[in-house]
Amino acid sequence: MPERKNLSVHENIFRFNRDTFGGTETFTYLGDGERGGKAQGLALIQESIIPFFRDHPFPSITVYVPKLLVITTHFFDLFLKNNDLYEIALSGRGDDRIAHRFQKAELPSDLVGDLRAFNSIIHSPLAVRSSSLLEDQAHSPFAGVYETKMIPNNQPDPDSRFNRLVEAVKFVWASTFFRNAKAYRASVNQKSENEKMAVIIQEIAGQRHGDRFYPNVSGVARSFNFFPFGHAAVEDGIVNLALGLGKTIMDGNRVWSYSPASPGTDPPFSTTGDLLKQTQKYFWAVNMGKPPAFDPIRETEYLIQCSLTDAEYDNTLSLIASTYDAENDMIKIGTGTPGPRILTFSPLRQTPVIPFNDVLSSVVKQCEEAVGEKVEIEFAVNFERRPELHAAFSLLQVRPIVLNRESTVIQKKDLSGENVLLASERVLGYGVIDSLKDIVYIRPENFDIRYSREIAEEIEIVNSRLVKAGRRYLLIGFGRWGSTEAWLGIPVNWGQISGARVIVEATLPEKEIDLSQGYHFFHNISSLGIGYFSLKHTDPYRIDWDWLDKQRPVSETRFVRHVQSGSCIRVILDAGKKMGVILT
Repeated sequence: MPERKNLSVHENIFRFNRDTFGGTETFTYLGDGERGGKAQGLALIQESIIPFFRDHPFPSITVYVPKLLVITTHFFDLFLKNNDLYEIALSGRGDDRIAHRFQKAELPSDLVGDLRAFNSIIHSPLAVRSSSLLEDQAHSPFAGVYETKMIPNNQPDPDSRFNRLVEAVKFVWASTFFRNAKAYRASVNQKSENEKMAVIIQEIAGQRHGDRFYPNVSGVARSFNFFPFGHAAVEDGIVNLALGLGKTIMDGNRVWSYSPASPGTDPPFSTTGDLLKQTQKYFWAVNMGKPPAFDPIRETEYLIQCSLTDAEYDNTLSLIASTYDAENDMIKIGTGTPGPRILTFSPLRQTPVIPFNDVLSSVVKQCEEAVGEKVEIEFAVNFERRPELHAAFSLLQVRPIVLNRESTVIQKKDLSGENVLLASERVLGYGVIDSLKDIVYIRPENFDIRYSREIAEEIEIVNSRLVKAGRRYLLIGFGRWGSTEAWLGIPVNWGQISGARVIVEATLPEKEIDLSQGYHFFHNISSLGIGYFSLKHTDPYRIDWDWLDKQRPVSETRFVRHVQSGSCIRVILDAGKKMGVILT
């Protein structure tokens, strides 16, 4: 593995000065503390990636970092100390109680003046993002663990704009101590009192369409593909694309996936009907219209979920959608004919209208060289006429992917036999795990996706009991773990399954969906070394439900069963060979 390079770069990154700030500076910061992992990644992009694309420009595409201000951990420390917040922050109280207490606290006086000066000049919509000391580190990633708050920043009076910004900063600070974050830190042996939070205030990459503000495309690209399809190889990487804000991808909802090495190859949908059902139907945007009900401790306070009909009205589908021709039962690239729209991003991937895939591939390559490891990047793309078609490619984040590629002694013949609980040729992880006796699984005979949120709550109770007892376990369920779209799987957060050592995602005949890859939940699974099995009902391998039902029950609820084996089960994983098996 190449040596990981230092992300702490400093050139062209300036201390904020309220007397000289003009709104054109890309990267400024406040305070003498740390900037956090996410800000370090953005600094790397600004210093090492953007200059390359200035010297080697692509026709019709500009690569840039949206303007940002970092509030360093210096002010986080002052805020907690001056307002006596440590007691409630480190207590076991609920997220709402902690968030309300933070909202009532006062900002340090020095920060107030500088934020007012910044906010008086920057009037575009803003994303207030976490950048903790532990976030986006190679061996203990915290992707998606802390909150982001997006605000329209378009109120007519300066005081209202400033107050909304302050509320967002306090909310992100408070999320440092939310239950999910505490549980996640515990799972990676990090103490809450050791965590500190910097905050990034960054212009949102997007365009306004009436009361909606959003980018034409949001994306996540990984330079390593754990589950390639078609003729793609693991080294070819994978890209997830969505219309609107990137929240759709990060929440594990319906997106489009493709390999940049084969941009014309579509995911393996079995029928046109599956394609119509399993592609993106809704997107997130910032609400630029009538102010919502006041709720400063809700992440989506200023966000709205919109339909493809809204996007058609905004004229933002022409370069990303295809159309279903029902008469001929075929998919046509573009929106030139009437019919249901499907977000395949084919005009962007497969036509020469703009060199999107070439730019994306080059960005990923440059990020790999700068970081010294496989990477995951987040980006957004906006189209505009100048009068020729032009695209603005916004780089929003880069984080390393650390891969353990130790080979394990496993062969295909090992995937079947009397003592096989389950096996798969789509796995994540390496090595042997032989210390698990506890198994938590969703009962297939009772599973109903309509009750996915109730299932998540039942799992949380079992997980809490096992974590307190210091017992790791095997978790088996259906659909995507961690998706916030409850119809795609079980919408758990990390705090609800923090004790899982091995996770299985299976499908049922009546619910065929693409399983996890490419968003925050999956990134943390891969980086933390949690064993992962993807098992479709069409695979040649089956879960031995009869064996599970015969094990000693520890607890049973309507949907979830916790059993304990008389002896440790044995988990063998080798993602390089694409094989994994669990033996009883």
